[in-house]
Amino acid sequence: MKDLLDTEKIFNSILDYSPRIIGSIFALVFGFWAIGKLVNIVRNLMKKNGVDETIQPFLGSLMSVGLKLFLLVFVAGMFGIETTSFVAIFGALAFALGMALQGSLGHFASGILLLIFKPYRVGDLVVVGGDQTGTVVEVQIFNTILSTLDNKRIYVPNSVVTSNVITNISGQGKVGVELVFGIGYNDDIDRARSIILRVGENCPWILKSPSQKVVVAELGDSSVNLSTRPFVLSENYWDTYFYMQENVKKAFDAANIGIPYPTMDLNLVSTGATVSVN
Repeated sequence: MKDLLDTEKIFNSILDYSPRIIGSIFALVFGFWAIGKLVNIVRNLMKKNGVDETIQPFLGSLMSVGLKLFLLVFVAGMFGIETTSFVAIFGALAFALGMALQGSLGHFASGILLLIFKPYRVGDLVVVGGDQTGTVVEVQIFNTILSTLDNKRIYVPNSVVTSNVITNISGQGKVGVELVFGIGYNDDIDRARSIILRVGENCPWILKSPSQKVVVAELGDSSVNLSTRPFVLSENYWDTYFYMQENVKKAFDAANIGIPYPTMDLNLVSTGATVSVN
């Protein structure tokens, strides 16, 4: 008899809570779907209104997280949980998580600073995090995403970005491509200079102003190093770099100008005779 009563109580409890359970599941499913749609709408509106591309993903992520937390509180209220108590518990948990995730909060704060001071924007070629080079794809809440020349995606924590030197290669719109070409000590400097300038004139990306110059940068151990810094639009940096490297080498070969490599003189002493080996 007692077992029968207990079974009836359980059955009645299930009947009582079934609408809440079904409603909560529906609210979660519909809520997450609606939040995704709403965030997409807001992002599209930001694009149409010309909001900075660097800020768009950050605000979208922040909005998504905030609405989902609000939805969880709402669903908890549907179960009859006092939302004030729930908020208090959530606040305590948030404090505990905040203490445990101080690094992540630092990344978040650094992301805010990056959006305020804007040392770079989406599409800029940068060097961040010490030695990470790539094009900025997105600035998220915790990370900056870079796309490298070989199509890798690098996620650099925002606090790592702000705690290191930030080099924005394309920040000025124009950028100088630093190039150094070594020639032999017996080669004609003026002839090599004219070859480098001629290759630069044929390069489709090098700008006419400021004009390209070639100077003797160093008298090295085994070569005379000629330096040039042609200016190009930021997006043509790597195309120009690779073009100049290849075509200057071909032009030097055609003109019989050698690009030397390090050598060492060794003196071998054997049976009183000295032999010089290069």
